[in-house]
Amino acid sequence: MRLPTAASAVLLLLATACATPQPGSSGAHDTIERIKGAKVIKLGYRDSSVPFSFVGSDGIPLGYSVDLCNRVVEGLGRDLAMPELRTEWVKVTPETRIGALVDGTIDLECGSTTSTLSRQERVDFSNLTFVDGATLLSSVETRLSSIGELSGKRVAVIPGTTTERLLREVFAKAGVKPEIVPVKEHSEGLIAINQHRADAYASDRAILVGLALTSSDPTRYTMVDRFLSYEPYGLMLRRDPTFRLAVNRQLARIYRSGTILAVYRKWFGALGPPSDLLIAMYALYALPE
Repeated sequence: MRLPTAASAVLLLLATACATPQPGSSGAHDTIERIKGAKVIKLGYRDSSVPFSFVGSDGIPLGYSVDLCNRVVEGLGRDLAMPELRTEWVKVTPETRIGALVDGTIDLECGSTTSTLSRQERVDFSNLTFVDGATLLSSVETRLSSIGELSGKRVAVIPGTTTERLLREVFAKAGVKPEIVPVKEHSEGLIAINQHRADAYASDRAILVGLALTSSDPTRYTMVDRFLSYEPYGLMLRRDPTFRLAVNRQLARIYRSGTILAVYRKWFGALGPPSDLLIAMYALYALPE
């Protein structure tokens, strides 16, 4: 499935916004009161989800989502009159990120997690922070240009992700039967290509671009010119309406002020300006007070 055009983007984004459930008191946690008491907010990060959430050479989390979370924390500190508010970063993986929120290990996940209805059965999401779509990265020597060429080939993907589920659906509809190679992290997907254990790695386009651009030789890689899915990202959090509102308030301010464009250029400038779809998303969630 291709990403939606700009004309239909607004409808999809509004549908995503309206789909977020209103959590009841039984699932709510008083996150803000806990943060006030501890004077610390615990943020989850990924170590190789470039350029959204990864670790720099100094071991400090970096990325588009990390920058957004840092700005959210700064705003929360001002609103709560807590200049002493500290940030504690906790590494999470696709397997541990939801559990870490539910059990209180982290308060907010700053990664590249797609907001889905099935995930909203356990956790909540902020308003959208990015819109992307899955595709395939391969080496130039593989000469992969379309989905139809995948029969008998090996495709690496992280199990349990929306990409894996949608990939299987796309393969079934296209009548192709590749071998699925499970990997734990994005960096392993690139390694699988380099070591010829996989012919392609499937993930969201922005992540694949980040992997290629930060590799030792970006010219070695190519991508299939087709989006396989619609991937709306949000910051994942526990079911706590007060905290969700506080986070969304900060995101709306970032969008209204235009600061989001500087964050985008920092991490995606090499890809050119934001797409019409992304501009529509920023405008829709630049909510007034």
